[in-house]
Amino acid sequence: MTAYRATGVLTKDVADTSPAADAEADEQRIARGLADGDETCLTAAYQRWGRLVQALATRALGDPREAEDITQQVFAAAWRGRANFRPERGSLPAWLVGITRRKIADTLDARTRRSRLMVSLGALLEHEGRRDEEHDRVLERLVVTEELSRLPRVQRDVLELAYFADLTQTQIADRTGMPLGTVKSHTRRGLQRMRHSLELAGVHAGR
Repeated sequence: MTAYRATGVLTKDVADTSPAADAEADEQRIARGLADGDETCLTAAYQRWGRLVQALATRALGDPREAEDITQQVFAAAWRGRANFRPERGSLPAWLVGITRRKIADTLDARTRRSRLMVSLGALLEHEGRRDEEHDRVLERLVVTEELSRLPRVQRDVLELAYFADLTQTQIADRTGMPLGTVKSHTRRGLQRMRHSLELAGVHAGR
Protein backbone atom coordinates (compact mmCIF):
# COMPACT_ATOMS: atom_id res chain seq x y z
CA MET A 1 0.00 0.00 0.00
CA THR A 2 1.22 3.56 -0.72
CA ALA A 3 0.45 6.97 0.76
CA TYR A 4 0.17 10.22 -1.23
CA ARG A 5 1.80 13.24 0.36
CA ALA A 6 0.94 16.84 -0.37
CA THR A 7 4.13 17.10 -2.41
CA GLY A 8 2.68 14.64 -4.86
CA VAL A 9 5.25 11.95 -4.00
CA LEU A 10 4.01 8.41 -3.51
CA THR A 11 5.56 6.84 -0.43
CA LYS A 12 5.28 3.32 1.00
CA ASP A 13 3.05 3.02 4.05
CA VAL A 14 5.36 2.60 7.01
CA ALA A 15 2.87 0.39 8.87
CA ASP A 16 3.04 -2.23 6.14
CA THR A 17 6.76 -2.80 6.68
CA SER A 18 6.85 -2.66 10.48
CA PRO A 19 8.45 -5.59 12.36
CA ALA A 20 5.08 -6.48 13.88
CA ALA A 21 3.44 -6.66 10.45
CA ASP A 22 6.30 -8.79 9.11
CA ALA A 23 6.09 -11.14 12.09
CA GLU A 24 2.34 -11.52 11.69
CA ALA A 25 2.68 -12.24 7.99
CA ASP A 26 5.38 -14.82 8.69
CA GLU A 27 3.23 -16.47 11.35
CA GLN A 28 0.32 -16.72 8.93
CA ARG A 29 2.59 -18.18 6.25
CA ILE A 30 3.88 -20.84 8.67
CA ALA A 31 0.36 -21.62 9.87
CA ARG A 32 -1.03 -22.05 6.36
CA GLY A 33 1.95 -24.14 5.30
CA LEU A 34 1.64 -26.44 8.29
CA ALA A 35 -2.06 -26.92 7.68
CA ASP A 36 -1.27 -27.78 4.05
CA GLY A 37 1.34 -30.37 5.05
CA ASP A 38 4.53 -28.43 4.33
CA GLU A 39 7.29 -30.00 6.47
CA THR A 40 9.46 -26.90 6.19
CA CYS A 41 6.73 -24.99 8.00
CA LEU A 42 6.73 -27.58 10.78
CA THR A 43 10.46 -26.97 11.17
CA ALA A 44 9.87 -23.22 11.14
CA ALA A 45 7.17 -23.57 13.79
CA TYR A 46 9.51 -25.58 15.99
CA GLN A 47 12.28 -23.02 15.62
CA ARG A 48 9.94 -20.16 16.41
CA TRP A 49 7.79 -21.59 19.23
CA GLY A 50 9.76 -24.59 20.50
CA ARG A 51 11.26 -22.58 23.35
CA LEU A 52 7.82 -21.38 24.40
CA VAL A 53 6.50 -24.93 24.53
CA GLN A 54 9.52 -26.17 26.45
CA ALA A 55 9.32 -23.29 28.93
CA LEU A 56 5.66 -24.07 29.67
CA ALA A 57 6.45 -27.77 30.14
CA THR A 58 9.46 -27.07 32.36
CA ARG A 59 7.45 -24.72 34.55
CA ALA A 60 4.64 -27.26 34.96
CA LEU A 61 6.72 -30.42 35.36
CA GLY A 62 9.83 -29.07 37.04
CA ASP A 63 12.12 -31.24 34.94
CA PRO A 64 13.99 -29.94 31.85
CA ARG A 65 14.59 -33.40 30.39
CA GLU A 66 10.94 -34.34 30.62
CA ALA A 67 10.05 -30.95 29.15
CA GLU A 68 12.24 -31.76 26.14
CA ASP A 69 10.26 -34.96 25.60
CA ILE A 70 7.00 -33.03 25.88
CA THR A 71 8.24 -30.49 23.32
CA GLN A 72 8.98 -33.25 20.81
CA GLN A 73 5.58 -34.81 21.48
CA VAL A 74 3.80 -31.50 20.97
CA PHE A 75 5.23 -30.86 17.53
CA ALA A 76 4.80 -34.48 16.50
CA ALA A 77 1.14 -34.23 17.56
CA ALA A 78 0.78 -30.95 15.70
CA TRP A 79 2.04 -32.58 12.53
CA ARG A 80 -0.21 -35.61 12.89
CA GLY A 81 -3.23 -33.45 13.72
CA ARG A 82 -2.58 -30.68 11.19
CA ALA A 83 -5.81 -31.53 9.35
CA ASN A 84 -7.70 -30.31 12.42
CA PHE A 85 -5.94 -26.96 12.54
CA ARG A 86 -7.81 -24.03 11.02
CA PRO A 87 -5.62 -20.90 10.75
CA GLU A 88 -8.70 -18.75 10.21
CA ARG A 89 -10.12 -19.82 13.58
CA GLY A 90 -7.10 -19.19 15.78
CA SER A 91 -3.39 -18.57 15.84
CA LEU A 92 -0.80 -21.30 15.53
CA PRO A 93 0.94 -20.41 18.83
CA ALA A 94 -2.38 -20.68 20.70
CA TRP A 95 -3.04 -24.07 19.10
CA LEU A 96 0.43 -25.30 20.10
CA VAL A 97 -0.08 -24.07 23.65
CA GLY A 98 -3.35 -26.03 23.80
CA ILE A 99 -1.56 -29.21 22.72
CA THR A 100 1.18 -28.51 25.26
CA ARG A 101 -1.32 -28.23 28.10
CA ARG A 102 -2.90 -31.55 27.16
CA LYS A 103 0.49 -33.28 27.03
CA ILE A 104 1.44 -31.83 30.40
CA ALA A 105 -1.86 -33.04 31.88
CA ASP A 106 -1.25 -36.53 30.46
CA THR A 107 2.23 -36.61 31.96
CA LEU A 108 1.04 -35.50 35.39
CA ASP A 109 -1.74 -38.10 35.28
CA ALA A 110 0.81 -40.79 34.42
CA ARG A 111 2.95 -39.75 37.37
CA THR A 112 -0.04 -40.06 39.67
CA ARG A 113 -0.98 -43.48 38.28
CA ARG A 114 2.55 -44.82 38.74
CA SER A 115 2.72 -43.50 42.27
CA ARG A 116 -0.63 -45.02 43.24
CA LEU A 117 0.24 -48.29 41.53
CA MET A 118 3.50 -48.67 43.41
CA VAL A 119 1.98 -47.72 46.77
CA SER A 120 -1.05 -49.99 46.32
CA LEU A 121 0.98 -52.97 45.15
CA GLY A 122 3.46 -52.50 47.94
CA ALA A 123 0.68 -52.47 50.54
CA LEU A 124 -0.93 -55.56 49.00
CA LEU A 125 2.26 -57.59 48.99
CA GLU A 126 3.09 -56.53 52.52
CA HIS A 127 -0.39 -57.53 53.67
CA GLU A 128 0.02 -60.95 52.07
CA GLY A 129 3.31 -61.43 53.89
CA ARG A 130 5.44 -62.03 50.82
CA ARG A 131 9.20 -61.88 51.09
CA ASP A 132 10.91 -58.59 50.27
CA GLU A 133 12.76 -60.18 47.36
CA GLU A 134 9.51 -61.40 45.78
CA HIS A 135 7.88 -58.05 46.47
CA ASP A 136 10.68 -56.27 44.64
CA ARG A 137 10.56 -58.62 41.67
CA VAL A 138 6.81 -58.30 41.17
CA LEU A 139 6.90 -54.54 41.65
CA GLU A 140 9.78 -54.14 39.26
CA ARG A 141 8.12 -56.27 36.58
CA LEU A 142 4.83 -54.38 36.86
CA VAL A 143 6.44 -50.96 36.71
CA VAL A 144 8.76 -51.96 33.87
CA THR A 145 5.80 -53.32 31.89
CA GLU A 146 3.93 -50.03 32.28
CA GLU A 147 6.98 -47.98 31.31
CA LEU A 148 7.60 -50.15 28.24
CA SER A 149 4.07 -49.46 27.06
CA ARG A 150 4.88 -45.73 26.97
CA LEU A 151 7.91 -46.06 24.71
CA PRO A 152 7.90 -45.65 20.92
CA ARG A 153 7.01 -48.97 19.29
CA VAL A 154 10.49 -49.90 18.03
CA GLN A 155 12.18 -49.14 21.35
CA ARG A 156 9.47 -51.09 23.16
CA ASP A 157 9.82 -54.13 20.90
CA VAL A 158 13.59 -54.24 21.35
CA LEU A 159 13.48 -53.90 25.14
CA GLU A 160 10.67 -56.45 25.51
CA LEU A 161 12.81 -59.00 23.67
CA ALA A 162 15.73 -58.18 25.94
CA TYR A 163 13.79 -58.05 29.21
CA PHE A 164 11.14 -60.74 28.83
CA ALA A 165 12.71 -63.06 26.23
CA ASP A 166 16.22 -62.60 27.68
CA LEU A 167 17.76 -62.15 24.24
CA THR A 168 21.12 -60.52 23.59
CA GLN A 169 21.36 -57.54 21.26
CA THR A 170 22.87 -59.77 18.58
CA GLN A 171 19.96 -62.21 18.90
CA ILE A 172 17.49 -59.34 18.73
CA ALA A 173 19.13 -58.11 15.54
CA ASP A 174 18.89 -61.60 14.04
CA ARG A 175 15.24 -61.97 15.01
CA THR A 176 14.08 -58.52 13.89
CA GLY A 177 16.35 -58.08 10.87
CA MET A 178 17.57 -54.73 12.18
CA PRO A 179 21.28 -53.85 12.03
CA LEU A 180 23.05 -54.47 15.33
CA GLY A 181 23.94 -50.78 15.61
CA THR A 182 20.27 -49.84 15.29
CA VAL A 183 19.31 -52.34 18.00
CA LYS A 184 21.95 -50.86 20.31
CA SER A 185 20.73 -47.34 19.59
CA HIS A 186 17.08 -48.21 20.32
CA THR A 187 18.12 -50.06 23.47
CA ARG A 188 20.14 -47.14 24.76
CA ARG A 189 17.46 -44.55 24.06
CA GLY A 190 14.68 -46.69 25.47
CA LEU A 191 16.61 -47.41 28.65
CA GLN A 192 17.42 -43.74 29.11
CA ARG A 193 13.74 -42.80 28.87
CA MET A 194 12.66 -45.62 31.17
CA ARG A 195 15.35 -44.85 33.73
CA HIS A 196 14.25 -41.25 33.88
CA SER A 197 10.57 -42.17 34.25
CA LEU A 198 11.30 -44.77 36.92
CA GLU A 199 13.37 -42.27 38.88
CA LEU A 200 10.42 -39.86 38.83
CA ALA A 201 8.04 -42.62 39.90
CA GLY A 202 10.32 -43.56 42.77
CA VAL A 203 10.55 -39.98 43.97
CA HIS A 204 6.79 -39.47 43.92
CA ALA A 205 6.07 -42.84 45.49
CA GLY A 206 8.33 -42.02 48.38
CA ARG A 207 6.67 -38.71 49.25
